[in-house]
Amino acid sequence: MNALLAYSITIAQISLGVAMLCATYRMLRGPRAQDRVLGLDTLYVNATLMLLVFGIKSGSTLYFEIALVIALLGFVGTVALAKFLLRGEVIE
Repeated sequence: MNALLAYSITIAQISLGVAMLCATYRMLRGPRAQDRVLGLDTLYVNATLMLLVFGIKSGSTLYFEIALVIALLGFVGTVALAKFLLRGEVIE
């Protein structure tokens, strides 16, 4: 692996780790439910990106497939929570 690529991957992992900590803080301490949903949405996006960076680092395609599943489930969860906060029910 190129030295510049290894350095960039390390910086990306550290940055994503800090972003995940900030999103976790917002999810746990959000003053409103909308802030907590936004924190959860940001957390799953950061987790997806972290898995993609791990996949680039290791060269394994398994991380990319897991990231795709997390992105799909996270999107569905965010839509369901937003609909619940808007209307009070998920299934009509």
